[in-house]
Amino acid sequence: MTDETLLYPGIDEMLADIDTLYAGRPLKDLVFEIQQLYQHDDKPWVIGFSGGKDSTTILSLVYTALLNLKTEELHKHVYVVSSDTLVETPVVVDQIKHVIDAVNKGAQEHHLPLTAHQVFPKTNETFWVNLLGKGYPAPTTSFRWCTERMKIDPVSEFIMDKVARFGEVIVILGSRSQESSSRAQVIAKHKIDGSILARHTSLPGAFTYMPIESWTHDEVWMYLLATYAPWGGTNRELFNLYKGSNAGECPLVIDKSTPSCGNSRFGCWTCTVVTKDKAIEGLIENGATWMEPLLKFRQKLWDSTKPENKSELRNTRRRDGRISYVRSRSVNDDGTRDIKRAFGPYKMSVRQAWLKELLSIERDLRAEGQDIELITRPELHAIRKEWLHDPLDPDWTDRLPGIYKEVYGEDLDWVENDAGAFTKPDADLLKELETDYEVPAELIMKLIELELSMEGLSVRRGLLRKMETLLEQDWDADSSHEYRIKSVEQLDSYEKEMKELREKYEELA
Repeated sequence: MTDETLLYPGIDEMLADIDTLYAGRPLKDLVFEIQQLYQHDDKPWVIGFSGGKDSTTILSLVYTALLNLKTEELHKHVYVVSSDTLVETPVVVDQIKHVIDAVNKGAQEHHLPLTAHQVFPKTNETFWVNLLGKGYPAPTTSFRWCTERMKIDPVSEFIMDKVARFGEVIVILGSRSQESSSRAQVIAKHKIDGSILARHTSLPGAFTYMPIESWTHDEVWMYLLATYAPWGGTNRELFNLYKGSNAGECPLVIDKSTPSCGNSRFGCWTCTVVTKDKAIEGLIENGATWMEPLLKFRQKLWDSTKPENKSELRNTRRRDGRISYVRSRSVNDDGTRDIKRAFGPYKMSVRQAWLKELLSIERDLRAEGQDIELITRPELHAIRKEWLHDPLDPDWTDRLPGIYKEVYGEDLDWVENDAGAFTKPDADLLKELETDYEVPAELIMKLIELELSMEGLSVRRGLLRKMETLLEQDWDADSSHEYRIKSVEQLDSYEKEMKELREKYEELA
């Protein structure tokens, strides 16, 4: 292959940059390597695209390599996949959509077998359905429930669909060893001897290729600023987006070894894994003041993770109805550890107040001319269903349609049969009877709901077991509290005694 075949028309910067060294090798060598790998077999390619500088570089290199192959050499498809969690930083969402549209249009014009796709989490696994619907606490480093549901699963399903169709695929990633030492170890661990490919860490039938694995941060920007985007346009807008923020990179997440995006301009605006959202703060400082309500709301979510706020915002019982306790990691002078209550999901009243505030922010931003949807309408329907059938604090009065009407002054097309088994008068009556008979109203409601759910079945298998499960829940929080504290204290005492016996045994031995 001659140098001329690499030089596609219309991109003068590429002509000057083609012999520049990146990670110690000419750029044309890397483009040639990509072309050789593409022609080597029939495995389709999947390019992970997060919209950041590294994934944009990868997409640009592959697009360039394909653009300089002959028509008969373009024998297999290349899929570009981007994951939208539905809570991405709004300006980033616009940037990614712009690139995806431009790539699809450019590939069509250049007759390339390449298409770009966006994937989304399932409606019942989105951030808002889990946090506002099910009451999950805002993510923390110790309970980062969001990444797998919202990022890993949608992309993995896309890749595995291609594996099912074609047998094997090659996933092209913009991961770089310089990103973190742990990431470098994962990359090295899965390398195949004598090959530029590596086995995917968790997806059978998928191999990974990382063309810029050895590039530095400066080399990535040197490439992007020295070239046009081969599908049309420049990378100047991407550069301005980075310049307008003060945080790090967020790669496409396809496995659990990928670091958190909490400090990234290309992460979720709701991220509470980190103390401060440097990305939105930077964007606001650079003129995007309309995002201030988002920053305040995100701060409210982060404040809810503080230990001193948990008792006010969260239930004393877990979603399975039980009360749990944990021992602190730090050990006291006497060898014991403090016992703390493990709180459950957010209280229903808290979730309802937050939803109203979120919808109000969305309404006000739209009134100011921002084309934005902070929470999708299918998510609202899913949240309503979660509230009606909440295992701890069911919304018997079906408040969500009312909240939406208060904010927007109109109704959505609500499903009538989503309503629960009880109305407000029913709930009020059971609350009155609770005092007379000293039986929790929630327990009676749950038992009646269970009976209604099995009504009409010829074989009511498992009814007694389900009733037993309900009766075993910690309905009396005060007595349960004393019992659990006593149990954990007794366990601490046993552990202390065992430790003393082990020390005595070692001394005698």
